[in-house]
Amino acid sequence: MTDSTAPHRQDGPDWWRQAAVYQIYPRSFADSDGDGLGDIRGVTSRVPYLAELGVDAVWLSPFYPSALADGGYDVADYRNVDPRLGTLDDFDEMVAEAHRFGIKVIIDIVPNHTSNDHEWFQAALEAGPGSPERDRYVFRQGKGENGELPPSDWQSNFGGPAWTRLPDGWWYLHLFAPEQPDLNWDNPEVRADFVKTLRFWSDRGVDGYRIDVANALVKDLSEPLRDVGDAPIEQQMESVEDGQHPFLDRNEVHDIYREWRGVFNEYDPPRVGVAEAWVKNERMVLYARPEGLGQAFNFDYLKTGWNASELRSVIDVSLRTAQAAGASATWVLSNHDVIRHASRLAIPEGADHEEWLLSGGSEPPLDRELGLRRARAATLLELALPGSAYMYQGEELGLPEVADIAEGDLQDPVWERSSHTRKGRDGCRVPLPWKRGGDSFGFGGRPWLPQPPYFGELSVEAQEGQEGSTLELYREALRLRHKLVGSDESMQWIGDPETGDGDVLHFVRPDGWHCITNFGTETKPLPEGELLLSSSPVDGGLPGETTVWLRQG
Repeated sequence: MTDSTAPHRQDGPDWWRQAAVYQIYPRSFADSDGDGLGDIRGVTSRVPYLAELGVDAVWLSPFYPSALADGGYDVADYRNVDPRLGTLDDFDEMVAEAHRFGIKVIIDIVPNHTSNDHEWFQAALEAGPGSPERDRYVFRQGKGENGELPPSDWQSNFGGPAWTRLPDGWWYLHLFAPEQPDLNWDNPEVRADFVKTLRFWSDRGVDGYRIDVANALVKDLSEPLRDVGDAPIEQQMESVEDGQHPFLDRNEVHDIYREWRGVFNEYDPPRVGVAEAWVKNERMVLYARPEGLGQAFNFDYLKTGWNASELRSVIDVSLRTAQAAGASATWVLSNHDVIRHASRLAIPEGADHEEWLLSGGSEPPLDRELGLRRARAATLLELALPGSAYMYQGEELGLPEVADIAEGDLQDPVWERSSHTRKGRDGCRVPLPWKRGGDSFGFGGRPWLPQPPYFGELSVEAQEGQEGSTLELYREALRLRHKLVGSDESMQWIGDPETGDGDVLHFVRPDGWHCITNFGTETKPLPEGELLLSSSPVDGGLPGETTVWLRQG
């Protein structure tokens, strides 16, 4: 394939509105130098594969210098490449190669916290209390007679207190791991430095940014700090409604994104932004506005199980929310933080996902064929919806969650921070299989996370050119999607949810493109029309747990 095959991809300022975006977790994608860690040259070597797959853009999780206390989300230098992953020249070559094939490049920005190895934090430790260096972060004296208690009851997202005490008696804030001290976004120097970072990467050709923990940057640091109770942050996020929580989804955070939008608009086409903001839909509008980041991840869709009526409701709300923001909707089924949907959709309703992980994936036992069947159907449904589809590396191979990683091999800090009550996210970050055989199934050197033996038969080599394989299903779906998607982002439901078949979701896009998903197990009647694609073999009707694309008219 050459760059001449790429004109089907959208260009211009609105290229992102209905893009198919492929997330790359660089350390697990492809290893070019045999050290067991995926790298930038590995990504470059696989750009032709991504072009053949048919994606419009890639989103790279952090590749910056990092001690890997949190898989790269502890950033020591925002304007460089981790030496283990390559150089800035390697990055430039990767961007050029992606652009040669018509593929846009989105990168992660991690603005809530730095690594404790960042030069700013090291300077803060050396400078001491009350210094300008410490004002770049959140330092406070503790409670109690001798300051021996944390300044507030705020909890870390990874478990335990969100405060760590230093030898000088002061405490610093970290909503995640202790190696990830939170920045003080009330400090103008912090704001100016991130503007500098955005221009640095935009000048190198980066097309957009995914903003990590976009809803947590601004905190109410007025004294005394407000306690919020010991509920996990995930639960607190679900209750935030008015923009007044001490450290989640505060209204003032949007002042930052308005400034960033000004930076984005300095470029032609404007750089795009997508917020990782775990907020309610009515609050998501604020992040996705044109004067803000422009788009926000739709986590309600990801969290909805295998249920037709619940999905229809989430889709309706998501489309209304996006329209109200002047943005397009986003759809995602898997990413680097959640159980892969080829496994998640097979977990029985009501079962505890965390308990399943802790059991090594044995309780309850999963039907992998059922999970893959549902995952394929869910993918065709997702790709037919108006808006941007964000895919996670390896889902095009139907990879399941690797739930049985031995305790000694776990890397995610969640495992230790939660006192071994949460297994963490390693199971979705296992390096990809490219070949049927070899010590790492073509990934490179000995992988930093162990691959299961069955990965060989799920590899690119094993599926390429095989009719009915999940890889070929994705390729055909993305090829058709480029032909079928136009500028009209509308859709219309077919059938009344109250009186129709509760197991079936059926909608039509412009030009007679129908998407029909059977969530039940019994075969349903199939409307007349040209069958374009199906997630499972179709013979005489619409099988259970299957999605089809039809063309009428």
